[in-house]
Amino acid sequence: MTDEFVTSEIKNQISIITFETPKSNALPGKILEKLAQTILDEGSKKEVKAILLKSAGEKSFCGGASFDELLEIEELETSKKFFGGFAKVLNAMRTCRKIVVVRVQGKTTGGGVGIACAADYCFGTENSALALTELNLGIGPFVIGPFVERKIGIAAFSAMALDAEFRSAEWCLNHNIYNSISNSIEEMDLKLEEFLNKLSSRTSEALALIKKVSWENSAHFEKLMPERIEMSARLILEDSAKANIEKIKERLRNK
Repeated sequence: MTDEFVTSEIKNQISIITFETPKSNALPGKILEKLAQTILDEGSKKEVKAILLKSAGEKSFCGGASFDELLEIEELETSKKFFGGFAKVLNAMRTCRKIVVVRVQGKTTGGGVGIACAADYCFGTENSALALTELNLGIGPFVIGPFVERKIGIAAFSAMALDAEFRSAEWCLNHNIYNSISNSIEEMDLKLEEFLNKLSSRTSEALALIKKVSWENSAHFEKLMPERIEMSARLILEDSAKANIEKIKERLRNK
């Protein structure tokens, strides 16, 4: 088993997609590409009624972009490809014809917040706080912005982007990111299993139509992406951004 992977398996007509990376499940470019393609592949299978997207471990759900990879980026095209990876994942969640359920077991930052917000239904625990921390790096949550705004509104999104502070799981529940929060991972998984069993008993056509109706006002997201990708891609090339990332990495090492 490698330190970075994306796996999928089908159980009771539910495709379970799991990703894992060693540093808080932060996502490097190759994992983003694999994750997006896996979502599309699993979503195209007739026997699949819904997708469960989750990460491995019991701590962080997703630490956003891989700091190590961000530090290595030196050219604009490479940078655009990297941030385009997040756009591919979110658009795969949006455009696949299957309901995507997301399981958030712990703290989540940056692009991971986008994944939670791109879910059709999302489960969390009391430890599943979220933060848009991109400004700390010297960029902003531009690529994930449309997906976050869709769930919480532009005012709440702007506040999250500017203060970069964690919002509690209860806040996320009240702002439509989470549909359920539990006191523990075990409790969450019991609720999740019950919900997925219900989905597996529903008709595929009805689920697909609910998906279509839920996202019918989002076609413009795809047109926004090239400009949003370039915003982040250019800013992360600045020396100040690299210095910010190094400082954060050093602070994390000293914890």
